[in-house]
Amino acid sequence: MASIYIIDDDASICQTIQMVLERNGHQVSASYYLSDAIEHIRHNPVDVVFLDVRLPDGNGLYAITEFRNINPPPDIIIITGEGDPDGAELAIRSGAWDYIEKPFSLEELSLSLSRVLDYRKEKLKHKQSHVFKRDHIIGNSPEIKQCIETASHAALSDVNVIITGETGTGKELFAKAIHDNSSRSNNPFIVVDCASLPDTLVENILFGHEKGAFTGADKRHQGLIQLAHQGTLFLDEVGELPLPVQKSFLRVLQERKFRMVGGTKEIESNFRLIAATNRHLDDMCTEGQFRSDLLFRIRSFVIDLPPLRHRTGDMLVVASHIISTLCKQTKPKELSSEFVQALDAYDWPGNIRELMNTIERAISLCGNQPMLLPIHLPANIRVNIARASLGKQVGDSHKTDNLDQALEYYIPPLKSVIADTEKNYLINLVQYTEGNISDMCKISGLSRSRVYERLKKYQISKNE
Repeated sequence: MASIYIIDDDASICQTIQMVLERNGHQVSASYYLSDAIEHIRHNPVDVVFLDVRLPDGNGLYAITEFRNINPPPDIIIITGEGDPDGAELAIRSGAWDYIEKPFSLEELSLSLSRVLDYRKEKLKHKQSHVFKRDHIIGNSPEIKQCIETASHAALSDVNVIITGETGTGKELFAKAIHDNSSRSNNPFIVVDCASLPDTLVENILFGHEKGAFTGADKRHQGLIQLAHQGTLFLDEVGELPLPVQKSFLRVLQERKFRMVGGTKEIESNFRLIAATNRHLDDMCTEGQFRSDLLFRIRSFVIDLPPLRHRTGDMLVVASHIISTLCKQTKPKELSSEFVQALDAYDWPGNIRELMNTIERAISLCGNQPMLLPIHLPANIRVNIARASLGKQVGDSHKTDNLDQALEYYIPPLKSVIADTEKNYLINLVQYTEGNISDMCKISGLSRSRVYERLKKYQISKNE
């Protein structure tokens, strides 16, 4: 028996689905409103949610992420009378299990439910039998837990993995964790920083060279691909790999064989590939900067790491861990409430790497004082907080007679101006194109994935 929740403003559909599922022994609840459903599921976890798109208090597609952040998260099956390919793509990319268009048969609905329940059952077995070692991955937010679960599945196979995310989100940590939890854990983990490879030496570094291959090659030298034999090859910032080398490396991935520079004999290297990037490789393929056939080959398994600012509740956990690590030889510093508020108020574009450097600097400035205060933070972070505070004061000044005077001396932060401008642009773009995604891409110059990403960010429906 499973726990099911139906969210649809059509009473007849709710009653029909509820009657059929209860007849099959499931526990079923229903609601016409998103807000009521989210509040209920937060306190009463369910296995599966049947979710309509058009609801009185919001768009179901934009609520998928919110449902996925509930602990434990339910699986989502979209049911909609206004189905379209773009909506289906957004649903799947947001984490929905299935996308079913009305009118649907009860057999179709039951089959989809049966599949998702079987999947959840197997996932529970896997979770009980396989404990994922995550020593250096800190945080308990729903966002990071989802990434850990995906990494745990990746560790059980030998498929190629690509890890995406902003700079400083921990891509190498996840790559190492996948290696350490895999059957190759006792073999080498070879890191290749593609961004730092000199163009003239990249093939030599990857493939190695035979003695006499070029002037100064007085002995045979093994490349990193050969050193990764029976282990894991981690290509960090794979988007920086030069195009000619991409072609050569594609053959290595297909055959697991290569030739040294100056060599004639093929050498075998049975390695597992994990790649990482902070760039949009689909856009690079469109622009001819990255080979699409190589992208298809390395993108068997995708883990998209969230930025620190999107990891709900993880800021204090990560900061405390960094402080205890840096203060191993001394008494750990206490965090003042103002210091914690300052950390939460900043966006951390450099993510955990920036946070670590900031805290290390703060501890150094703190000296023998027992508590970290905002004064120990860099000026740019304190300026950011001051600007945010000023903005709030100006917002509150609408209630006073001094609004004109306040606005005369207030210049809003550049970030908020850019965000407002971008949102207004997207609203106008949707209205002008009548929600046609292809036209929106042509006019804006953005890829489909980037258009969807921005619409979701500002909660703009393409039907507006």
